[in-house]
Amino acid sequence: MTNRDTTRRTVLTGAAALGVAATLPLALAGPAHAASGAARTAAEDAPALRFRWHTLLTGGPDLDRNDERIVAATARVGRAGATAATGLDPSRTDGLFPDLTSTTLSNHVTTSFKRLATAATAWAVPGTPQYGDAALLAKLLGGVDWMLTHRYGPEHTRFDNDWDWEIGAALALNDTAVLLHDELGAERLERVTAAVLHYTPDPNLWRVNRQIATGANRVWVSTVVAVNAVLRGDGDALARVRDALSDVEGAGANSVLAFNDTGGAAAGTGEGFSSDGSFLQHYKHPYNGGYGKELLGNLSRLLNLLAGTAWTVTDPDLDNVRGWVDDGFDPLMFRGDVMASVCGREIARPSKQGHASAQTVIEAVLRLIPCFPGEPADRFTALVKQWIAEDGYRDFLAVTDLASLVAAQRAIASAVPARGPLVAHKQHPMMDKAAHHRPAFGLGISAYSTRIYNYESIQNENLRGWHLSDGMVLLYTDDLGHYSEDYWPTVDPTRLPGTTVLAGRPADAAGQRTTSTADWAGGTALPDTTLGAYGMELRAFGSSLHGLKSWFCLDDVIACVGSGITAEAGTAETVVENRKLRDPRAALLVNGSAAPDGPGWSDELADVRWLHLAGTGGYVFPRPASVHALREERTATWREINLKYGTDTPVTRPYLTLWHDHGPAPSGAGYFYLQLPTASAGRTRLLSAAPPVELIADSTTVHAVRRGADGLLAANFWRAGTARELSCDGPASVLVRPKGRNVSVALSDPTQLRSTVVVELAGRGLTLASGGPRVSAARTPGGIRITADTSGLRGTTLDLTLKRS
Repeated sequence: MTNRDTTRRTVLTGAAALGVAATLPLALAGPAHAASGAARTAAEDAPALRFRWHTLLTGGPDLDRNDERIVAATARVGRAGATAATGLDPSRTDGLFPDLTSTTLSNHVTTSFKRLATAATAWAVPGTPQYGDAALLAKLLGGVDWMLTHRYGPEHTRFDNDWDWEIGAALALNDTAVLLHDELGAERLERVTAAVLHYTPDPNLWRVNRQIATGANRVWVSTVVAVNAVLRGDGDALARVRDALSDVEGAGANSVLAFNDTGGAAAGTGEGFSSDGSFLQHYKHPYNGGYGKELLGNLSRLLNLLAGTAWTVTDPDLDNVRGWVDDGFDPLMFRGDVMASVCGREIARPSKQGHASAQTVIEAVLRLIPCFPGEPADRFTALVKQWIAEDGYRDFLAVTDLASLVAAQRAIASAVPARGPLVAHKQHPMMDKAAHHRPAFGLGISAYSTRIYNYESIQNENLRGWHLSDGMVLLYTDDLGHYSEDYWPTVDPTRLPGTTVLAGRPADAAGQRTTSTADWAGGTALPDTTLGAYGMELRAFGSSLHGLKSWFCLDDVIACVGSGITAEAGTAETVVENRKLRDPRAALLVNGSAAPDGPGWSDELADVRWLHLAGTGGYVFPRPASVHALREERTATWREINLKYGTDTPVTRPYLTLWHDHGPAPSGAGYFYLQLPTASAGRTRLLSAAPPVELIADSTTVHAVRRGADGLLAANFWRAGTARELSCDGPASVLVRPKGRNVSVALSDPTQLRSTVVVELAGRGLTLASGGPRVSAARTPGGIRITADTSGLRGTTLDLTLKRS
């Protein structure tokens, strides 16, 4: 066994603090917290461990029943329990609930168990109408018996989706067993634990063919095994859960705690968190806001369950969780919304809109606060205070569970100040995504490459996500409900904002789980600024469409450049904007004149120099352009994009779409415009008269722009070339910013294939002031040559400083 393997079972100073306190009022009594003495057996500790899980589910016995928030949350539990118990009838023969009778759809099994768990929670929480109700208890016990007799257990054949049998149903049945534990009786409890153990016996493996469990699935499976082990008093199983999180059996290859791009985990599937904050699931799908948030949420529960016991997680890689929060969630959230580009197929579920994903993240971080005492705990506290306060669309305190409400109130009452709005530019090269945060807006850019899939559509979900990674640009403003309130079923999926596409509608789910044939996707950023260059080589799925796309994020101005847009057939379009309108008649100004504001209006706007959409911002076209505009009321159902979880109720929403038409079978088409998020009409007009950014190059060799205010030069080199005073020997993304006698330079290899990048910058008297071991420089007759070692960096930015003599 290596030293690293040994440390996985060694309580380190920092990790030992996990046992000091729990996020919620959870504490093992007496000897379980003792620093010395013989370890108690799992059977002896089982009541205390059950109490911990019970408290996670109910908030515990010591809630302040005079607190208005607690009273309101208790009432929510009661209402949810009443809804869940509607139709519950253990005397039925076709199904426990009249609407969940299928023997071919496995989610009917999971949903039946979830309803039992929800109703059991209401029965277990003091203050609800159902608390301790004997009639409900009889129905719940009968419901458990019915499911074990007719649907779930060793004598039944599984069908449809393994997730339901091994994770979804098992999690809910475990919760029900904890909530009703003292009423189940020994025989029924044995049937429950045997049924769960039948489907989910090993925290390392899952599916009927016993595949290695990875990412969120490994944490889900581990959670099932852990709670089942508590119910059975099985310490060996708890030890396997602890070790499974680190993948001790697989030498760490599929550890959920290790970054998947470093150490032993680099030999795994690539699923999980990377050191840049990216999260991948199902091999190559970006999924921070889907599986990533579920991993974080369930891991935080496990850490609470095991803290201070003989099975405390002591892997030093646990410290990486801090990076997940700081780099993998914070930059991908905007005022309570998680950027849709990293939510995978969950954007097509009606239950996941309305900032629901952010709620899961906040609850998880609240549970993590005591796991990282000191400065990290203060930082997490500052984060959750900010996240809760800045979401004016969905009041976290009015929707969260009782246990998280207690933790949130404790954080809010602490002396730690809220972090304040995020102002940052963050790129995630391991998943081809970028996020740009300014005080008034957030912007998410979604690309894909040979390394990353375009979108996921499995289980008949997300059927029209064709263009989610074709350069989609999502703008987040104070319209906090923009991507909620039925955006994804009603938006035109063939014209997502920022994308370059061929007109027409592919077949449902066409091309899903496909990588591009292009390597160039990514960019570079200047540290501690909101200055970044991002780009992608677009090679569209299923057609000959090809193009080069750049976004130069320069504080409050986004310079959008496209070139080489070519297709052998079909009409190509670049979508400038596609906005769901908060005000259906939001004013659109075209060169200062108001366009018609009624639905059904469309026009080809010629010689456009600037546009302004009230409530959204401005668009400046330094080269006057032709822009197509369309106002429409779009009606759809969620079922159209999600056969599994969608609903059939039609919903209608107003939209304004703006796009460039590159014509049929274009050859070498392009575009250049400045996006000014949240800018006023007056500011847009002023900037159109004196554009703050100049286009330097828009060829198939290089895209480059210069900002007039400080001379900043931003360039994406598709191959070796020159942009004014800057030359590069091949594919690269480069930023050059003069400031006094210093020149800041940032560069990267977005193809992630080059071992070195060499750039030359003209200018006499330039010398290297700082840059680190990967950077060297040599003077040239006209300036300086910089050689950067980019081997193994996977698209990460290198930065350096030059000095003028």
